Amino acid sequence: MKKVLKGIGIILALLFIVGAIFYVVNNENSPIGIKGEKADNLASKMIKALNYEAYESTEVLEWSFRGEHFYKWYKSENIVEVSWDENKVILNTKKPSTSEVFVSETKTESQELIQTATDYFNNDSFWLVAPFKVFDPGVERSIVKHNDKDALLITYTSGGSTPGDSYLWILNEKGFPTSYKMWTSIIPIGGLEASWNDWKKTKAGFQLPTKHKMSLLGMELDMGDVKASNPKADALANKILKTIKHEAYKNTRYIDWSFGGRRAYKWDKKEHIIEVNWGNTRVILHPNNLEKSTVFIDNIETTEDIEKVVKRAESSFNNDSFWLVAPHKLFEDGIIRTVVQVEGRDALKVKYTTGGSTPGDSYIWVLNDEFLPIKYLMNVPSMKMNQVPATWDDWFTTASGTLLPKNHTFSGGRKLSMGDVKAYN
Repeated sequence: MKKVLKGIGIILALLFIVGAIFYVVNNENSPIGIKGEKADNLASKMIKALNYEAYESTEVLEWSFRGEHFYKWYKSENIVEVSWDENKVILNTKKPSTSEVFVSETKTESQELIQTATDYFNNDSFWLVAPFKVFDPGVERSIVKHNDKDALLITYTSGGSTPGDSYLWILNEKGFPTSYKMWTSIIPIGGLEASWNDWKKTKAGFQLPTKHKMSLLGMELDMGDVKASNPKADALANKILKTIKHEAYKNTRYIDWSFGGRRAYKWDKKEHIIEVNWGNTRVILHPNNLEKSTVFIDNIETTEDIEKVVKRAESSFNNDSFWLVAPHKLFEDGIIRTVVQVEGRDALKVKYTTGGSTPGDSYIWVLNDEFLPIKYLMNVPSMKMNQVPATWDDWFTTASGTLLPKNHTFSGGRKLSMGDVKAYN
């Protein structure tokens, strides 16, 4: 018996020594950073790279954590469904005491399960959205040199389940996070690194991580089927499309119109080839392959300044077609859709993050009772427009069955005519 106990003691001593050596070799002291404007600028660069505006506007987030905890987070309502084993908590993140608890689908009272759900959510949501939280209340930001490059040190002085934790974000050249190093109360080894490079583009227009890999422990944290969506905004957008007969628009082959009497267009929408006319100039524009475009002056083909003329035609088409068909473009790639209130009614805010001539512009669509767009408020930073209104007037049903507008009116009374609008097959 003594030999057995002695053997166990030797094994425990060896394990302790190995553990101590592992700790000494791998443990890192928490770095000391420099606070101030430079740190805030780096944090701003990171959230811009992440498309923070799209995240902030998102209605619903869904994910799981290691296949054990499952979440559906109604972010704007501060409600999250937390499920594990036979338990389900409808957690109110602002007023936890009002949360509802179900065990095996039977409603019950349990503050203990509410607290468990809160702790799970605080931890597991952090692994999903931590990069978006760098300007939360109680967060300190500072700059630290890591491999001769600036890294962002974030320290949580309050909030969550473990205030006092610090994370050093490692960023690429564009400011996008690729990993972080951790100094937390629940992990004894300081500086443990976790990857943030397995990202997924969501329907809401920004990326979320699908898994993380730990540098030393070989552990992988699976975030499950990650989703982010705006169902209310999408439902409102679909009501608009139904009203303006979008299905007929998708099947329309040709659209003709003019823009304020200055330019005229004949658009083969199926082939995406546009005849653009102004003055004595005519351009056969191929937006998907500009080199195929041809230019005519007084009906004679020319190659003089062709690149400049084709670029002008492309820019004009992007602008002028928007005034005709913008409501039909609500679900194109690179668009963030959110519901906002205008004069006590739901309106649809649409922000273009890519495409066109001026990505970053946003428009708030004001609707009538039938969900027909009657006005939009323009926010165009490049033109210093902020909530500039323009009406969408004289909608009519075209030969192809879709609805298009004929005129617009600005706040000063200036009118913009789309000419003799035609859409046909």
